[in-house]
Amino acid sequence: MLTTVYGESVMDRLRGTRAALGTMYFGTTVEEKTSWEILDRFAERGGRLLDTANCYAFWAPGGTGEESELVIGRWLAATGVRDELLIATKAGCLPDPLDGPFPESAEGLGPEVLFTQFERSTERLGRPSVDLFLTHADDPGTPLADTLGALSELVRSGRIGVIGASNPGAARLAEAARLAAHDPTTAAPRVIQARHSYLWPDPAADIRPQLPLDHDLFAHAREHGALLQGYSPLLQGALTRADRPLAPEYRSPGNEARLSRLRELAGRLGVTANQLSLAWMAGGPVPVMPVLGVSSVAQLDEAMDGLELELGQEIRDELDALAPLGPSGASPAGAPVPGDAR
Repeated sequence: MLTTVYGESVMDRLRGTRAALGTMYFGTTVEEKTSWEILDRFAERGGRLLDTANCYAFWAPGGTGEESELVIGRWLAATGVRDELLIATKAGCLPDPLDGPFPESAEGLGPEVLFTQFERSTERLGRPSVDLFLTHADDPGTPLADTLGALSELVRSGRIGVIGASNPGAARLAEAARLAAHDPTTAAPRVIQARHSYLWPDPAADIRPQLPLDHDLFAHAREHGALLQGYSPLLQGALTRADRPLAPEYRSPGNEARLSRLRELAGRLGVTANQLSLAWMAGGPVPVMPVLGVSSVAQLDEAMDGLELELGQEIRDELDALAPLGPSGASPAGAPVPGDAR
């Protein structure tokens, strides 16, 4: 049997964590030596949460999806910091077969897939359990009760601290909450992870299986006390680098205005647009934990310095005035995003 506050010790540690280190390209486009240097620096600066998945990064040249977890496992074994760090991994998006069309060939969230992939992930990570295990994307073809049943079994056995959902729809989270409310053996997700930054993707763009953080997800988090995480917060360098144009789904008048405002305020404060964006994201009334994707120690230091910024209310108000979801998603669910029509 579970209680409604299962995993509270892990949640306490997560709530006290400012950011997660995303390790998507560790072992593929970020070589192992550099990956270890980034991991060392993250731990040195007080970082406590590593985010990986069983499919990182199958799409990189020569990638199989095992690389990131293997790099982390070797680093953990070499440094002996296993108990100091929280480990989050995911399953559900690994293609089967590996060269199959994506996302149509994604492995899904059936119980056998989850049990098998969990064992493979923990073997690669070199530890019998993980603190946070997320479904990587929704699987409409598998009954949610079956998915939660498998994950809840791993929670009850002590092998998963807390379950989460990456790229979920609010309706599926509500269904999960209802299932957990009616069955004391079922665990509902307590962490919600979605794409999030100061800029807003075109709602009509097909970025599946990724989904942006929206009003409904904010509302669910507030109602159920879930922790929010946002990946791709810096848009692959597009907030600061002239050689990194915005992805097509971010090219809109609204985002042009946001980016101009962000850069102007960053210049006024003597920080980078990356740093200001992260400080805004992590320090709002409803904080969103950034999942930092970096490829060098210098990039990590820039991001970690940004997370130490304390924004004055005037600056935050100026940013919130153009923020797509208002101050930390405070706008009503379903409200339109001004300036984002294409």
